[in-house]
Amino acid sequence: MQEAAHVTVGMGNQTRGDSSIASRIARGLVLTFLTGVLVQGGCAVTSMKPGARSIFEVFEQTDPAQAAVWSIDPYDPDHRYRGTLLLANAPWANSPVYIKVFTDNVVDEDPGVRGAAIRGLANHGSPDLAPLVIARLNDSDTGVRIEAARALQRLHHLDAVQALTNALDPETETETAVRAEAAEALGQYAQPGVVDALIKALDDQNLAINHATVNSLRTLTGQDFGYDRAEWAAWNKSEPRTFAARSVYMYPVFNRDKDWYEYLPFVSPPPNEATSTPAGLQPTEQ
Repeated sequence: MQEAAHVTVGMGNQTRGDSSIASRIARGLVLTFLTGVLVQGGCAVTSMKPGARSIFEVFEQTDPAQAAVWSIDPYDPDHRYRGTLLLANAPWANSPVYIKVFTDNVVDEDPGVRGAAIRGLANHGSPDLAPLVIARLNDSDTGVRIEAARALQRLHHLDAVQALTNALDPETETETAVRAEAAEALGQYAQPGVVDALIKALDDQNLAINHATVNSLRTLTGQDFGYDRAEWAAWNKSEPRTFAARSVYMYPVFNRDKDWYEYLPFVSPPPNEATSTPAGLQPTEQ
């Protein structure tokens, strides 16, 4: 009996040990799963908190002070990129101190930093800063040029018209993503030359560019001839009041429905945006 009791106790200890190990493994698997979900879901999680004691403490937003310090780190371009991007996407980063970060970093030696700074100007800048973005349409880095064309959908400035028209031309801009973003941005400018350039762009072999071009033509004219360049050209030639039926230009934004895991209480919702008119677009121009 004593031996049996000893065995029972031993088994009991072993059971408790196994349970503890299983519990730790389960917690690790859950944490690994949630990490993958958060990363794949594109949530606004930016860093892991050292020394976290629970799942609620593992992930946290980097505070504004840390983001600001990173954004001006003279020794680490990765820090500058991360800090600038955090500020660019923050809803409160429209004060002069943060705008100064964006205007300085838009000419940074690192293309990632330049792109993040352009996004900051798009989200928080005023129209008078648009020339800084316009200049980046000639950047040597493709990603920076894409960010610049996209940013000019949110910043209205007449100096952007010719630059965007050039960016729509495949002889000037070889990257299709830049041309597509430029076609979208031109939808806010009710000028005959813009309509001519958009109709010409319907000959582009890239469907994304065709789609963006038709969207802009619809906005500017109120007409819809699909992808038929000949019909657009004939209408444009015969119609003296090209912009009589135009609609208000609203820049495109990121928006999607929740995935299943985003209904969990500790998972951020999709980073959806609200659309609006570009900064600087006057009611008389709409």
